[in-house]
Amino acid sequence: MKKLLTFIIIVVAAFQPVFAQRLLPKFVRKMFFEKDTSKRSSFVLLPVLSSAPETGLEVGGAGLLSFYTDTVGHITRVSNLFAYATITTKGQNRFSLSSSYWVPQNKFHYSAAISYINFPANFYGIGNNTRKANQDLVDEKRFKFSFNGEKLFGNNIYIGYVAGGFNYKEGDKNTTGIFNTSANVEDRNGGASLYIGPSFIYDSRNNNTYTTKGMILSAYYNIMHGILSNNNYQGGFLNIEYSQFFLLNKRLVLGIDVQEQSLTGSQSPFYLLPALGSDEMMRGYYNGRYRDRNFIAGQTELRYRMNDRIGFVGFVGTGEVFHTNFSFRQLKPDYGGGLRYFFDVEKGLSVRLDYGAGQKPTGEARESGFYIGLGQAF
Repeated sequence: MKKLLTFIIIVVAAFQPVFAQRLLPKFVRKMFFEKDTSKRSSFVLLPVLSSAPETGLEVGGAGLLSFYTDTVGHITRVSNLFAYATITTKGQNRFSLSSSYWVPQNKFHYSAAISYINFPANFYGIGNNTRKANQDLVDEKRFKFSFNGEKLFGNNIYIGYVAGGFNYKEGDKNTTGIFNTSANVEDRNGGASLYIGPSFIYDSRNNNTYTTKGMILSAYYNIMHGILSNNNYQGGFLNIEYSQFFLLNKRLVLGIDVQEQSLTGSQSPFYLLPALGSDEMMRGYYNGRYRDRNFIAGQTELRYRMNDRIGFVGFVGTGEVFHTNFSFRQLKPDYGGGLRYFFDVEKGLSVRLDYGAGQKPTGEARESGFYIGLGQAF
């Protein structure tokens, strides 16, 4: 998909601040340019515009509301409410609403999300070495919701739970494509499940929006059981992620991030298989091009804060998906760089522009991708 997201505001802000202050409307100047040290709430809105043959024109927007649950001192972390919505000229749409809420002094942390997607996605098969020639466009309708809660038990340790549910509906009119013909694709019509499980977090970061030192280790396990027509499904999903940050000097931060995901149980619904590639990990790979029962990846990112508003990053990483046996020889490369514009200096909130590149499969173009998002990659 050729993707176009409006980022003229960021470029103007970085290189022509006086011009921007005079030309742009007051509400835009307030979102992107005004400094605020009062710890009041802030809001930013990004328009979304993209085009692809399978969707036609896609328009929409993303918005982030950030706030503190108290304004005394600098202990309590930033809470937020994030919304994203788009619609296409061919009738597809997607919507998500998520929140992260820190009570005063970070004694409890709650997060919740709900999303709906009616959008086509490319499917290439199962495994770490799928071919672009097998690309198969699959219609997908997906509804998901989740709620997580953690309690602080001292010394940066949080223990809590994860809960939620989902309903996937899949379909492909191409009866000769790999989606319908591959024996490795389980539950190709989709399915619905509820899940619940424990979570554990160790979090010593000095800031949860722009971390310069400290670490976070998080883990959760979803115990899933099918519902509706999928009521015979039983499985689990494990996620472990470790990130650590080192302040090298006043403007330079080194971040390290490692993640592992595994689908457990005897069944392997294709829509639940861990997938390689996103705007946060293994940037440059199409999400879902490679998927299997296990996923492991790592990355390191060097962040340079040129001034209060502008930052640059460079990153390298590697990762793979596998069924049962991990292989060092199967690891895929990942590298790239990006620009950060900090629209809220006090909270460390930024708009992120990244370009990532990966491997060059035999007979194919090098895999790559361009991303625009809110906040850091990790």
